[in-house]
Amino acid sequence: MTVSYEDVVSQIKDRLDIVDVVSQYVVLKKRGANYWGICPFHDDKNPSMSVSPSKGIYKCFACGAGGDALNFLLKIQNKDFKELVAELAEKFGIELPKNTGFNSQNKELKTQMKDACKEAAKFYQKQLTLDKDSAKATSYLKQRSIGDDIVNLFTLGWAPNDYQKLYDHLKDKFSDEVLEKAGLITKTSKGNWIDRFRNRIIIPIQNEDGEFVAFGARAVDDGQNPKYLNSSDSLIYNKRKILFGLYTAKDSIKEEDAVIIMEGYFDVISTQAHGIKNCVASCGTAFTPEHVRLLSRYTKSRRIYLSFDTDSAGVMATKRGGDTIRDVFASLGNIKQFDESHMASGNENYACEIRVVSPPEGKDPDEYIRAYGADAMREHIKNAPLLIDFELNNLIKKGKDMKTPQEKSHIIQEIVPVLTEIHNKVIQGEYIKMVATALDISEPGLISEVKKLSKSGNNVFFTPNVKRIVTKNDEIAKIAQKNLLSVYLIDGNQITLPQLSEMIPTDIFTDGLLMIIKTTIDKYAASVKNVRELREKLYTEFIEAPETTQIVTELVYMADSFKGLDANDLIQAINDMKNKICRLAHAKENKELQKQYSAVNDDDIEALKIQMALRDKIKQMEI
Repeated sequence: MTVSYEDVVSQIKDRLDIVDVVSQYVVLKKRGANYWGICPFHDDKNPSMSVSPSKGIYKCFACGAGGDALNFLLKIQNKDFKELVAELAEKFGIELPKNTGFNSQNKELKTQMKDACKEAAKFYQKQLTLDKDSAKATSYLKQRSIGDDIVNLFTLGWAPNDYQKLYDHLKDKFSDEVLEKAGLITKTSKGNWIDRFRNRIIIPIQNEDGEFVAFGARAVDDGQNPKYLNSSDSLIYNKRKILFGLYTAKDSIKEEDAVIIMEGYFDVISTQAHGIKNCVASCGTAFTPEHVRLLSRYTKSRRIYLSFDTDSAGVMATKRGGDTIRDVFASLGNIKQFDESHMASGNENYACEIRVVSPPEGKDPDEYIRAYGADAMREHIKNAPLLIDFELNNLIKKGKDMKTPQEKSHIIQEIVPVLTEIHNKVIQGEYIKMVATALDISEPGLISEVKKLSKSGNNVFFTPNVKRIVTKNDEIAKIAQKNLLSVYLIDGNQITLPQLSEMIPTDIFTDGLLMIIKTTIDKYAASVKNVRELREKLYTEFIEAPETTQIVTELVYMADSFKGLDANDLIQAINDMKNKICRLAHAKENKELQKQYSAVNDDDIEALKIQMALRDKIKQMEI
């Protein structure tokens, strides 16, 4: 059976969830039935964009941007419509009609690269038992308490100390271009192809859908550098957007409503091997805003634990990670900054909750969990301090050895920015008292320094009350016409769409875009099954007409004011709106006639004609 292009678009829309789509680019916070976030389409300071799961649409109440999930992707990615549809069809495994004219060469290349990575992962895993040198790898894994079940779960493997073993295995199945772009081979100065990874434990990297897209490779010999060798970014892999272990952790993250960010691959592997599944790590790069937004889709309370090494580099990584998380979530409200208890509160008033898991005795998470077990690690997670407590405790420890006024002044300059992040003044006062006592400094002096640095715009409170950027009000007549047209989009309407089309004539609309929307609605009225299907048809029809799409979204929200009316009440409302539109049209004509009348001479025959026309209009209004 031949599938039309429209059918493909419809299938894609069925696969797109508006909240999932928008949350890939915007951090959302649930308020009532909807989600709110910073609009990415204008310089938004206060969350102005609402996302409605029930309607399947988004709308910014400041700049007016709105539409369905496909429209959002088209707008934010700034792509050609056919290009976007082709990419989404590839992602969802939907076959495009042959006559679309879209070049599928790039799609095929990506598919082959993923297939090559999958075959390479299988090859490397087999070498754990087949290669003569693989004992180095199995011994290392055994030391880390990694058994066969975890090897199979993460498809861990071994890259033989051979220049072309993987290449010889794959060259008949894939072109050199595919293998090179997938990061599996590299060319020597003599022009020969050789394996990129050799004499290393292989850690395959999967995207959140479980597809193999890249590799990490760990050295096992003394003096072998670098310690880790990672795949470069490619068509199928962007390290800023992928987290190692997410594919195996995402269900646990949802169940626990929390995620643990770790520093390295084996921290994640060891921790998951010991039954703590909700942990992930970045892939050879710093923790990024893209990572934060990705994780926010899996933990509703946005409870994030940072569990890095306990050395100075790990402490700095913790601070940078905390700053990144705070920056992403700041617009949604206050970060949790004081503890009622160390147990999860689930308090919706907080934009997020950041805690630090820092095992004692200077051990990194991998070492600690292997030495003391999962229960001890769970206890540290349970009692993990908030980020702000971790930062202040570290700075106080650092300041304990400082005796001179100059030394104390230096450490205070590091502490004050942390204290200014505390928005609750009572709690801030308690922290100031604690710091002053611990460092034996003047409390009034510390208060003065905090006030000096504090800025009036520091506190960010979430509120969906937004002001429109466009201050010019729509004309009353246009608003009345929009209200009338919106009745087509009432969920659960007792009046059918064809019946509405009979009741509402097209010529009652004077605005050009509203007339186009009305004509399009009439075109689909008899064929669509419900209002949701009509919305989808309209968004597809106007996908490349953003101004019209914006009006459709406005109509969807206006329709809510009629929801719940029975058929008789709705018919009465429709008739009232029609009469109002007609009265406004007559009034506008009369005003124009009066203007023309004033512009002509009293003895002019044209004035007499206008006077008679005006009299007729007045009589019509009296009928």
